[in-house]
Amino acid sequence: MGARLKHKVALITGAGRGIGRAIAEVFAREGGTVAGADHDRSLLDGLGSSLARLGASHVELTCDVTHAGQVQEAVDAALAAFGTIDVLVNNAGVSYIVPFLQMSEGEWDRTIEVNLRGTYLFCRAVLPHMVSRGRGKIINMSSQSGKKGASHYAAYCASKFGIIGLTQSLALEFAPHGITVNAVCPGVVLTPMWESMLPDYARKINRRPAEVKRYLESKVPMGRLAEADEVARVVLFLASEESNYMTGQAINVTGGSVMY
Repeated sequence: MGARLKHKVALITGAGRGIGRAIAEVFAREGGTVAGADHDRSLLDGLGSSLARLGASHVELTCDVTHAGQVQEAVDAALAAFGTIDVLVNNAGVSYIVPFLQMSEGEWDRTIEVNLRGTYLFCRAVLPHMVSRGRGKIINMSSQSGKKGASHYAAYCASKFGIIGLTQSLALEFAPHGITVNAVCPGVVLTPMWESMLPDYARKINRRPAEVKRYLESKVPMGRLAEADEVARVVLFLASEESNYMTGQAINVTGGSVMY
């Protein structure tokens, strides 16, 4: 167990599974207090049990990140529980692998609402508190698809490029207030969300679902996909005091697939 986040309170969205849960658990191991938000109460129950085993102070918050009222309630609940929010991690996200002309308006809207609007709403709700304290760290989850377009990912790419733009804008505006705002851009991580999309990706590349993982690995210079814990440790660095002079950055965690 470490102490890189000792006495720090982190609010993490999409914390119930996948990368979000890995971030929550890594933060807990480093002494952080965790407010984990997710729309799925059953996932939060599992998160709470894990954080309790790690000995971390924590609270679970049921929240739809697209609903402004629920976002504000989640932020207020975290502040009521712990008195402060030192770190905000906007991780909640959705993705659909759909040819552009077959994409429904609902799929487009849902992707933008969860990924980009959700990030905006949580930043808007947390920043007044951080400004009043004169410090804070915000980490927004973008993607390699926020750096490089990909076919059948139009809505996802639009949302993740948008997150990088939002990150840079907020970094400039709030730097005078002692607040850093950075983004993390992972490559493929076989989370439950990604595994649910394997059949769609297999159709995209005209292969069997069982062949997708090896195909994806062949595209990565390091020859393997990322682990959720590896992404979480980059987020940990940005949440820690070690990154105090970094802001407005979009850091790749792609095994060499993207280098800009």
